[in-house]
Amino acid sequence: MRILVTSPRVAPGLMTLAAWDAVREAGRVIAADTDDPTVEAVRHAGFTVEPAPPGPVDTSAEQGSTLWIAPIGDVAWARRLADSLVSAAGGGVDAPGEVEVVFGSYDLPGARLLDLVAVMDQLRVECPWTREQTHASLQHYLLEEAYEVLDALDRGDTDELREELGDLLMQVVFHAAVAARPGDASDSSSGPDGWDIDDVAAGIVDKLVRRNPHVFADGDAATPEEVDAAWQRLKATEKQRSSVLDGVPPTLPALAYADKVVGRLEREGTLVEATGDTVGDRLLALVLAARAADEDPEAALRRTVNALVE
Repeated sequence: MRILVTSPRVAPGLMTLAAWDAVREAGRVIAADTDDPTVEAVRHAGFTVEPAPPGPVDTSAEQGSTLWIAPIGDVAWARRLADSLVSAAGGGVDAPGEVEVVFGSYDLPGARLLDLVAVMDQLRVECPWTREQTHASLQHYLLEEAYEVLDALDRGDTDELREELGDLLMQVVFHAAVAARPGDASDSSSGPDGWDIDDVAAGIVDKLVRRNPHVFADGDAATPEEVDAAWQRLKATEKQRSSVLDGVPPTLPALAYADKVVGRLEREGTLVEATGDTVGDRLLALVLAARAADEDPEAALRRTVNALVE
């Protein structure tokens, strides 16, 4: 007796050869849910699928070639059925060889991202609060989540880092949902003919492939320094900016902003010095010293201040 389990994140019918062999070899195919997408795919392939019979499971000899189709994605249901089948056969739940679970499809890496997109789409339609959000109203949440990620990094808490990265990822998906579906509020930056999460993903995939020719094409960069230099050249060609400082957001925290500006100027060949005695000059001098020591001045100050409040 076999139980077929499939992933809800893979197209119904796109199953392994072992799964289709199990279907072909079965004397009977039984489904807990006859409206299940996997059941529809099996029927579409020309096989008869019976609804699960009421009452106790029949474990007589002629049922040895029966294939049960579990509700899509419900591994727990399959395990409960396997336990009940083995127990009904008198072998106990640990009896070997009585029931075989066949995995018809597996989640690929990143498959749970589809769940996040689906949940956000449902919230955008059904949740009054989520439905009224705009890019502008979400702005402070995006900033807050980014800083919470940095805090988890500073404290070296990898479990919290995972959670905070999830919250930050939600903000990305949330903004994409706003762009794809305007919701209740007026938001001139988005609309039904705008972009969605697939456009966001496609954009960054294209950029990564384009700017890493040493991996995806015939580029010859072999060291981290050469890779960075090639990235910057490609970026400059694509952006066609009139100034080396174009694209540096002035809303960055002051130390991070100074670090970014100095880095851009130095890359262009401009020597930056802090020779005055104002507070700003002294802070800039510290930024230059941090860069010389290959340190992030913003992170360094944050760690020191965090030590004061621990």
